[in-house]
Amino acid sequence: MTLQMCEEAAMAAIALQAARRRPEARQALAFKSLDPDVVSTAIPAFFIGRNGGGLWVAREANGRVGGLFLFKSSAIDFAKRQSAPERCALVFPTETFELDVENRGNPLILVTAHVLDGVKRLLSRKAAR
Repeated sequence: MTLQMCEEAAMAAIALQAARRRPEARQALAFKSLDPDVVSTAIPAFFIGRNGGGLWVAREANGRVGGLFLFKSSAIDFAKRQSAPERCALVFPTETFELDVENRGNPLILVTAHVLDGVKRLLSRKAAR
């Protein structure tokens, strides 16, 4: 088995896994106000997690800013920059969620995500044959 065949098999597996996700797993996380006993309202809080496409999302708890990223560390850095000079609280939900505000993260991420979606669709069609 060549390296290219291994990469194609891995991409096909990712595409099939995404296609088989349950509908309730694709629903956006309901952003609720954070418990004041846990996080002070004076401290900016950011949700850091993955969206349905596997990209990293950073979203301010009050919905003022947010962005999409390839790497978790980039999402965390974004949250820290947006709350500077103060520190911020980071919340890592277990559910996937979508960015529901303007993307102020990586400007090329939407193009990359579009291309990756096309590749996933192509590979899932080939895997179905």
